[in-house]
Amino acid sequence: MPWMFEWTVALRFLREGRMQSLLIVAGVAAGVAVVTYITALIHGLQANTVNKTLGTQAHITVRAPEDVVVPLLPAQAQGVVVSDTQPRAQRLRSVANWQQLVPVLEAGAGVVAVSPMVSGAGLALRGEASQAIALMGVELERYQRIVNLREKMVAGRWGLAPGEAMIGVELASDLGVRPGDRFTIDTGSVTEPVRVTALLDMGVKDLNRRTVVIPLRSAQNLLGVPGGATVLDLKVADVWMAETLAQQLRQRYDYDIESWQATNAQLVSALNAQSISTAVIRGVVLIVVVLGIASVLVVSVVQKRKEIGILRAMGTTQAQVLRMFLLQGAVVGALGSVGGVLLAAVLVQLFTFFARDAAGGALFEIHLSGADALSAALTATVCGVLAAVIPARSAARLDPAQAIRM
Repeated sequence: MPWMFEWTVALRFLREGRMQSLLIVAGVAAGVAVVTYITALIHGLQANTVNKTLGTQAHITVRAPEDVVVPLLPAQAQGVVVSDTQPRAQRLRSVANWQQLVPVLEAGAGVVAVSPMVSGAGLALRGEASQAIALMGVELERYQRIVNLREKMVAGRWGLAPGEAMIGVELASDLGVRPGDRFTIDTGSVTEPVRVTALLDMGVKDLNRRTVVIPLRSAQNLLGVPGGATVLDLKVADVWMAETLAQQLRQRYDYDIESWQATNAQLVSALNAQSISTAVIRGVVLIVVVLGIASVLVVSVVQKRKEIGILRAMGTTQAQVLRMFLLQGAVVGALGSVGGVLLAAVLVQLFTFFARDAAGGALFEIHLSGADALSAALTATVCGVLAAVIPARSAARLDPAQAIRM
């Protein structure tokens, strides 16, 4: 059987140096566990952060372009400017032809859902209480596909009919209302009484204090955009492709189109920094693993010089000696990988058990994916083979006569 001799000798060498073999396998296992656990932890943290961020907003927003102020006279190379044009106050503007645009956007590659919205500011009034609010006029079933309001509902019933509203829990506390109670919405030009159908917990206290969700038609009347939609919200299949898709849409349409990455630029920068830090940690740990395996095998070559010399004198080729030490590196890497993956699984379970938020629930979920575990195991095994290259070449070049005399 090919390589059977090399396997037998390689395993015998490892058994003879049992203690150093166990120590280096343990070292490799620790390195693989660190790499795998850190990867799972960062992936879980990033997924949790992105989910919380996108849990209350669309992946891409389409708005009407802002009003552009054109100067009365062009700037002169020489002369004195005697007047200055002030930008006009921005007003709520509907996205042009939004009814025709919605099905076109829905048919786009990578787009999961599109929802029209009318958003603006107002006041919530009840008795002597007055609170500034952010009005969101939506078609509820369409908007549900963008932001899962059902899972954010903490009281009341699901549904929005004319004259009804779903509001944040902090706003409900400030106004002193519960599901079934009424309050008044004032937008400065129009007032309308509404009945509370449900209380929402958006996960952010400020949003809970301002959010008022009403039917699209009611918002159109309250905010003075009859038949219009000030925003088109898009949800895409791959959240990290949102900016790419937004750029494609900007080339096709003359609208103000913004992705969640552009809106949350600092968050994206922080996530990228985390990814870079993880890559650096992985690289350093793998270098340590390689150096550890290489050092043990170098010592093994020194310790086994006579055995190697005898094998060479008996007719063992340089290629066979080379393969013996490469196999030792592969075995050490493979055994360490298995132990490291098992240790990482234990660390993940410990984190899930001990890391708790203020409410007693899991801080965030992390999972040891099969792809990450397999990647770490294969990388460690390959590193074991690469670490054995120099000791293997050194062993293969030993002169049999000199090795036996030593």
